[in-house]
Amino acid sequence: MSLRTLRFLTAGESHGPMLVGILDGLPAGIPLDIARVDAELRRRMGGYGRGKRMKIEADAARFVGGIRHGETIGSPIAWLIENKDWVNWQSVMDTAPRAGGATAESGNSPGPVESRRITRPRPGHADLAGGLKYNRTDLRDILERASARETAARVAAGAVAKQFVGCLGIEITSHVVRIGAAAYADDADPVTFAAAAAADESLVRCADADLGAAMINAIDAAHNDLETLGGAFEVIAAGVPVGLGSHTQWDRRLEARLGQALLSIQAQKGVEIGPAAWCSAQPGSRAHDPIERDGDEWFKRPSNKAGGTEGGMTYGGELRLTVYMKPLATLRQPLPSVDIETGEAVDAVVQRSDVCAVPAAGVVGEAMVALVLADACLEKFGGDSLGETKRNFDGYIEQTQRYPDA
Repeated sequence: MSLRTLRFLTAGESHGPMLVGILDGLPAGIPLDIARVDAELRRRMGGYGRGKRMKIEADAARFVGGIRHGETIGSPIAWLIENKDWVNWQSVMDTAPRAGGATAESGNSPGPVESRRITRPRPGHADLAGGLKYNRTDLRDILERASARETAARVAAGAVAKQFVGCLGIEITSHVVRIGAAAYADDADPVTFAAAAAADESLVRCADADLGAAMINAIDAAHNDLETLGGAFEVIAAGVPVGLGSHTQWDRRLEARLGQALLSIQAQKGVEIGPAAWCSAQPGSRAHDPIERDGDEWFKRPSNKAGGTEGGMTYGGELRLTVYMKPLATLRQPLPSVDIETGEAVDAVVQRSDVCAVPAAGVVGEAMVALVLADACLEKFGGDSLGETKRNFDGYIEQTQRYPDA
């Protein structure tokens, strides 16, 4: 539902040889800087509280279709991202059948590659539900694909989509607003786009230096307590034109499409558009954004409590979405579980993990918002080439600026 014009697929397992992705439907003629794609992949790997996997991988996208001489050519864009850790997992993740059809012997902790079969599901992860659904006796068949490692392929796709919407004047950034109990006050002023864009200078991608220090302290405390932390990040899109999405059908409403895309990111549990929780406690006179005229500019908004959308459509203000992430489900101090093979009460398996991945999740959030906005722009403006799309876009913007005299 979230993508109506573009088509986007990823494939690959966390410890397989590579991740692959295909993005189909972008017009020809988009200038594409591969270095910017790799820069986005590096941003995803950063953030205080990440695990040892980030020291192993050095993600880079190798594009194998849809691009020629630095431009899109209208055909499906395809890329791969090699997993550097694959060398240590070739036996476990081998695609060939084992001799006699045997599977790897039982085991639930890192060790010899032959002993990495998993039968102790982790509460909060896809392990048990996936194992039951797909009738697997080794839960590695589930967790390898359910892993957030898959988001590297999404970030590459989002980096391409960012460059397309950038041609239409749309910019996208994110920043962290909460890690554990360290968070902005409920009545804090909104963080500006410029401040959010500069948040990468912070180890936790927080625009407030004092709050960022508190977040780092919270991560250190969680690490010492063998805990994990969740939090929240805000994605901001500036330069978004009025009229993306539609009020006419439930599945065309842009808020719904953005919500689905953001909630598809591993470990994300809630999405807020604008200060939605705050607005829900206010009378209507305080919860909505007045419409004003300011000189030659029609339809000015002195506030943005709606977060950039009304009636399922963008209205020309900044798009602001806050996404809430649960603490990571892999704990070094595991929760109780049940062995799917023996039925015995056991502790859940311990896998290599992060203490906190909220800063990285914000980068993935940017990618998903970029894909939805690219899709909504193509739905609205069409075009098989960038020139055609921009002509349609420019004509529409001119129309909205002379309204209601058209």
